[in-house]
Amino acid sequence: MPTAIFRFYEELNDFVPPERRKRDFEAEFKGRESVKDRIEALGVPHTEVDLILVNGESVDFGYVLQDGDRISVYPVFESLDIRDVTHLREIPLRETRFIADINIRDIVRYMRVLGLDVYYDPSLSPRDIIRISKREKRTILTKSRNLLKFRDVTHGMFIRPGTTVEQIKGIIDFLSLREVITPFSRCLQCNNSLVRVSKESVFDRIPPKTRAFCNEYSYCNGCDRIYWKGTHFDRIKKVIGEILGMEKFQDA
Repeated sequence: MPTAIFRFYEELNDFVPPERRKRDFEAEFKGRESVKDRIEALGVPHTEVDLILVNGESVDFGYVLQDGDRISVYPVFESLDIRDVTHLREIPLRETRFIADINIRDIVRYMRVLGLDVYYDPSLSPRDIIRISKREKRTILTKSRNLLKFRDVTHGMFIRPGTTVEQIKGIIDFLSLREVITPFSRCLQCNNSLVRVSKESVFDRIPPKTRAFCNEYSYCNGCDRIYWKGTHFDRIKKVIGEILGMEKFQDA
């Protein structure tokens, strides 16, 4: 059976067994197999790969493996200029929007707190998630390697283990999202954008104790919810500060 020598670099090593991390290893393949299929068979989703070198030459996912090939697989490059080689990732989405699967439901709320557009429905199947991702040009957020291996997935991000703060910070830093963060601008329940409303327009719906200390309110047209800075507000600001690496987050 033909074999090829593989090596994965940087964070791609998270997907392979310890004995194969940061070193060359030999892998068998059958017949006319594409480099994409073999990389995914070794455990690495194609959405995590940005560059493949075969015998020192850049190739795309369709390259057919040959016996004795030496293959180097790299993740996204944040500082190196690779314009002259085959860039495997799709063109970045003009607007950063997400769809999350049920395995990362814990981070959805705080991503919405930051004003990030995150579609979430726990009843969706993997195929539903992919369909919505393509239709609405949303990046898939998931802990499922298998979901990211579907051929139809063009934009996806594997969420690594960690706390909610660490995971969201990883997404923001990886995709350079700090400039698009607008805290408290999105509904935590339905993901719609919020609009500022006057106290008088919602007066009859505000608890009496709230009326006494709060004069600023936001409204969601999607689910008819009203938001104000209640007792939980300071706790949420603290989490935002931790995500953004700020000692103390100040709401505008």
